[in-house]
Amino acid sequence: MNEITSNDTRDIILDVTEKLIYKSGIAATGMDLLVKTAGVSRKSIYRYFTSKEALTVAALQRRDVRWMHWFQTEVNKAPSPVERLLNLFTVLKDWFASEGFRGCAFINTSGETGDPQDPVRLVAKEHKQKLLDYVCELCTEHGVHDPEALAKQLLILIDGAITVALVMGDHSAADNAQCIARTLLDLSLFKQDQLAV
Repeated sequence: MNEITSNDTRDIILDVTEKLIYKSGIAATGMDLLVKTAGVSRKSIYRYFTSKEALTVAALQRRDVRWMHWFQTEVNKAPSPVERLLNLFTVLKDWFASEGFRGCAFINTSGETGDPQDPVRLVAKEHKQKLLDYVCELCTEHGVHDPEALAKQLLILIDGAITVALVMGDHSAADNAQCIARTLLDLSLFKQDQLAV
């Protein structure tokens, strides 16, 4: 007979919470819905998480780790630094076309919190910082003059493409962002050449 271990129960609760929040938002994901969908008791949920906020934060932290691993793995399949930078947007386009795409979970949940110090907002900020750091690494590998400045511009393109894809239902937002990114990369290398003269 297969017994469900405590780690299994915790994982089930986190999986269900993440899916429900990503689909409908924090406010629409009540404890009754979590209990019913996860097939666990309310007492079981509170055994692992002191509050709905703590559960939400844990689910988002878990999503951050998984999403960043997936994104970096896919982007890094491109063979050269410049191709990896452009591949950021190719990978996004594939994600936009995937079943169940509902935009960025971290942007979405941030929109539900008013306080910049809210734990949910802080998880979102950490996620965006990790994404920015990764893009900055790619810019550094490419050898641009100011990798941090370019990475900040590319992050705006990434989040802009995600938002347009969700709101407008336009998967080509990734193509448009990639076109702008290509221009920024060319401009950055041109500036570097000018400084070298």
